[in-house]
Amino acid sequence: MFIVLSISIYKNIVHQKDWQQSLFRIKESLYGNQKWKAILVVFLMLVNWSFEAIKWRLLVKHIQDISFFKAFRAVLSGLGVSVAMNTPNGAGEYVGRIMYVKEGNRIRAITLTLVGSISQQIVTMLLGTIGLFLLHEKIIDALYKAIKVPAYFIDGLTYIGVILTFILLAIYFEISWLIKFVEKIPFIKKYAYFIQKLEELNWKELCKVLFISACRYAVFAMQYLLLLQVFNVGIDVWTSFWLVSVMFLILAIVPSFTFAEIGVRGFVSLQLFGVFSHNALGITFTALTIWFINIIIPALAGSLFLLGIKLFRSK
Repeated sequence: MFIVLSISIYKNIVHQKDWQQSLFRIKESLYGNQKWKAILVVFLMLVNWSFEAIKWRLLVKHIQDISFFKAFRAVLSGLGVSVAMNTPNGAGEYVGRIMYVKEGNRIRAITLTLVGSISQQIVTMLLGTIGLFLLHEKIIDALYKAIKVPAYFIDGLTYIGVILTFILLAIYFEISWLIKFVEKIPFIKKYAYFIQKLEELNWKELCKVLFISACRYAVFAMQYLLLLQVFNVGIDVWTSFWLVSVMFLILAIVPSFTFAEIGVRGFVSLQLFGVFSHNALGITFTALTIWFINIIIPALAGSLFLLGIKLFRSK
């Protein structure tokens, strides 16, 4: 997948008539007046994962009190494991995080972490669906020209997005009722201990977790908007935000592995942003830079944290 999508991205770049001028302008931006935006994007990476650490700490406090810095290390360690294991859509993150939880609490920590994932998915689905509605016609034209996706497919995706968002919201805010119902199932009853803590999550806590997820989403979007300006993509902020929201929605739905994700991210970015800008090089650089800053750098740091745990336990 990575190879095929990389070839597609390469063809889009070389077919851009003024790609050399675009590359020159990108270099100028990085070393000129726009340099502060690139630096801010790196700083926002720390803010992004800090929000995730705050959210995770808020959830797991029901089984174990964890400091912010320990939660931050756990989140990055989870990312490190996910990248190392090359798991689909970051599924391996749970493995790294539970290393920071006491052995008796680890499975319960996974179930609580799932609540945080659902909250992030709700925000992504909600804003992505709004983006599909606002940019409906232009996205339909773009995807049909690029990969012959029929209009009814986009219509279906939009309405499915609405339905799934409401379903996720219903599950999320009625999770205590759902757990009580599930506990009555004979097969699951003997494992009820692992999910009982979910019943303690009240409405206020769930709203707080959802708000933190929304803040994290805002940081994601801001990083993209800043880099689109640094790489001279030339799309206004309003349109860029909703394009980013649609892209996040597609990335959340399409299953991809860590190293194939950059290909998927680059391809989707080109198809969406390419409707409004001919700067294929700038669009690709934005996707690649975001992936490197938000995934690879934190994953390397997380791997070092895990190595520290291993050495400590060995001693």
